[in-house]
Amino acid sequence: MRRGGPSVLGIVLAGGEGKRLMPLTADRAKPAVTFGGTYRLVDFVLSNLVNGDILRVCVLTQYKSHSLDRHITTTWRMSSLLGNYVTPVPAQQRLGPRWYLGSADAILQSLNLVYDERPEYVAVFGADHVYRMDPRQMLAQHIESGAGVTVAGIRVPRSESSAFGVITPGSDGRTVDRFLEKPTDPPGLADDPECVFASMGNYLFTTKALIEALHRDAEDENSVHDMGGSILPQLTERGEAALYDFSANHVPGETSRDQGYWRDVGTLDAYYEAHMDLIAERPAFNLYNRQWPIYTHSGQLSPARFNAGGMASESIISAGCLIRGQVTRSVLSPGVVVDPGAVVQGSVLHDNVHVGRGAVVRGAVLDKNVEVPPGATIGVNPQRDAELYTVSKGGVIALGKGQLVP
Repeated sequence: MRRGGPSVLGIVLAGGEGKRLMPLTADRAKPAVTFGGTYRLVDFVLSNLVNGDILRVCVLTQYKSHSLDRHITTTWRMSSLLGNYVTPVPAQQRLGPRWYLGSADAILQSLNLVYDERPEYVAVFGADHVYRMDPRQMLAQHIESGAGVTVAGIRVPRSESSAFGVITPGSDGRTVDRFLEKPTDPPGLADDPECVFASMGNYLFTTKALIEALHRDAEDENSVHDMGGSILPQLTERGEAALYDFSANHVPGETSRDQGYWRDVGTLDAYYEAHMDLIAERPAFNLYNRQWPIYTHSGQLSPARFNAGGMASESIISAGCLIRGQVTRSVLSPGVVVDPGAVVQGSVLHDNVHVGRGAVVRGAVLDKNVEVPPGATIGVNPQRDAELYTVSKGGVIALGKGQLVP
């Protein structure tokens, strides 16, 4: 935080495998997956922390972390003169020859970071959600409440509760009565029985409470050693947990349409739908808010170019793209080439994808370096697509990095 304010250390949990996003996570950690053309998923949480003056941040990594480590070290360079940093921290096996048993164990094994910084508070945030949030407002409520932990919550339909940790608020709307990890039939809210508060995976801890909770959890042989599954229920039972309603959070430059936007893009369908949120005339999530920017580094590339009658509508076209076909309702990362006669509709194309002459790509996510041969089709013949590619429950077709197209 700024000089004179409370000292806060940011810890970003970026060690998950991301199995539900396969094949996009076959060669990289989920937080390193490209989003919105030029960003990585981890850029959203890091931008929120840095914009909110949390300028010392450790990113805990584990699985397939090379791409993520490289992105953080080359993009997120802070002022060493002021002692600020964003640094990847790999699993170090500090407590014995074992990898992380869960997100709580990841922080337990990394407590040296906390001891070195000696912060008053620790912000533990997830690494793979798309949203804007000012953590200072959550911190202010946390300090005022005197709680050991404050968890950010967002209202979601009760029918979706099995995908989230669910928070049951107390009668005051601030304390947490119960914390249920992915329940199938939780009680609805008093003012809206068809909704529940879902945990966003963002927690603010008083440092002493965090350290004590982690040590208690480590001694529990029946624990799953997870932040949502273990630490939050433990602190809730002790009466030390508070709820922060994300709908009360406001960032500069927000619009009435994207205020309160938050998406867990843990599945192919959610990942695809979040991209479609970007391209409307009034986007559900506005990437162009310069007052609360999302930072990244996309390399030194020439501007996008349109030739031979190429055109794009309702789309995001990144630098370095060459469009000579037709692109509609799509998001293209840097270096994508669409040849004459090719059609790309409702798709997400990662870096250096090449769509050949006369080819058709519809409703698909193509990872980097995929070559679509001239005349080939993706998203035209559902039966053939199901035989060749990964197809989500919602019908999104996904090709992995460099996957061959017949």
